Amino acid sequence: MVRAGEQEQQEGYKAKLFNFRGIFEGTGRHTKSLSVDIATSLEPTEDGAASSRSQGSRPLNDLEKIPKAKVMSKEEIAVKEAKDKLMQEMEQMKERFAKLLLGEDMSGGGKGVSSALALSNAFTNLAASIYGEQKRLEPMPAERKAKWKKEIDWLLSVTDYVVEMVPSQQKSKDGTNMEIMTTRQRTDLHMNIPALRKLDAMLIECLDNFKDQNEFYYVSKDSEDSDQDSAKKKNDDKWWLPTPKVPPEGLSDGARKFLQYQKDCVNQVLKAAMAINAQILTEMEIPESYIDSLPKNGRASLGDSIYRSITVEFFDPDQFLSTMDLSSEHKILDLKNRIEASIVIWKRKMNQKDSKSAWGSAVSLEKRELFEERAETILLLLKHRFPGLPQSSLDISKIQYNRDVGQAVLESYSRILESLAFTVLSRIDDVLQADFQIQSQNLQGRRMSSVSRPSPREETDKGSAEAPGAMTLSDFMGWGADPGDSEMKKQESFAVTDEFFKDDDDPKQQKLPAVVTNKKGSYLENLGVMRSPTSRH
Repeated sequence: MVRAGEQEQQEGYKAKLFNFRGIFEGTGRHTKSLSVDIATSLEPTEDGAASSRSQGSRPLNDLEKIPKAKVMSKEEIAVKEAKDKLMQEMEQMKERFAKLLLGEDMSGGGKGVSSALALSNAFTNLAASIYGEQKRLEPMPAERKAKWKKEIDWLLSVTDYVVEMVPSQQKSKDGTNMEIMTTRQRTDLHMNIPALRKLDAMLIECLDNFKDQNEFYYVSKDSEDSDQDSAKKKNDDKWWLPTPKVPPEGLSDGARKFLQYQKDCVNQVLKAAMAINAQILTEMEIPESYIDSLPKNGRASLGDSIYRSITVEFFDPDQFLSTMDLSSEHKILDLKNRIEASIVIWKRKMNQKDSKSAWGSAVSLEKRELFEERAETILLLLKHRFPGLPQSSLDISKIQYNRDVGQAVLESYSRILESLAFTVLSRIDDVLQADFQIQSQNLQGRRMSSVSRPSPREETDKGSAEAPGAMTLSDFMGWGADPGDSEMKKQESFAVTDEFFKDDDDPKQQKLPAVVTNKKGSYLENLGVMRSPTSRH
């Protein structure tokens, strides 16, 4: 029994010793793994140096693990910028055409204007934003020029899809000819769009021609160099425009010829744009709302005095305009509206398109046709004498209710080119007017100096005549004339001289001749006029 107890006691001791041994062996293995890791970290690198680092140098290993940024070449940078610019232009084009599709109604409720009117307003607003800042005769900045060409191309791209069906011949495989219908750009667009593009390029080229000119410059209205008196007399309604200044001796002959040549070129552009715009407006249909607002006959539209002047037996349009009060833009526009209304009334009566008895009249068809021709002549003279007039009531009504997209593009494009040409023409006239004033002042100064300063020979003769005791051979020999005659001649000579000074001092003679110009505010200088009418909601 005693041996069995001792044996069990020894086995218990062995089991405890085994457990302690396992604990120490586990601790040894952990310690060994730590020592192995430390030894690994202390192994030499490929360069033969130890890889042990201090605590402060550990972030350097993290930086070495970060990949370096790729260095782009100039070509790659240019390609990236071109792609970014193209994406930006695409977004602008999407925004522009989205507004056109919505009819300028961003709510999307269908209350917007028609596509034709939205496109017309787009042309108008583009011209106002680009050329509205063109206050001087100088080239357009490259950025604005690029924007103008780009956005004009966007708006004109609509006309590429305005087509008409035309017959064409097609040859089949078996050799027989058959007639088919094909599409092509509408005739009016095909003829007028290239012409308008050419006029546009001519205007930009005209501005570019003033790049290297140094004959004149501009000063602001508040500048000390600006002539305040002339600034008040001229262009009182254009106070925001700078004043052109020329050299004290005026422009040179070459500069004056150059300005005149540029003026003639721009004038041709103006006439061509006016002709295209007038033709398109004539082809537009007259809205029924305008017809309903007209009076019953031409006499009621024109008034008794104007009607009598037009219906006389011997009619002279120039004399008629000379009797009219054309002192303000409002009066000219009112006369234009009256004449246009009478033309519409007489044409409708001649064509007998209206069956209402209110349109009936006792005037014969021949006389009515004659009156209508006279009214059109007056209207044509008004348009040529005052090219910068605002749109008449008939024009506004046609543009507002027009539904033809092609006509809307042609009318708006020609209208803004007409306005821009008139603006450039006004800037050239301002410079020529400043040169004319300087030349007049110089001429007046030379005349005054030549009168106030006698010639050296006159001074010598006068001195010898007035010298005391001075006698000529005629006096000594007694050949002199009668004293009364000499005294009379002397008085007459002085009388002529006094009269000469009197004429020269006359304010009427010194007053500069007024240059009569028919310049009126252009569309761009009065944005309220230039903007196309919006639809009535």
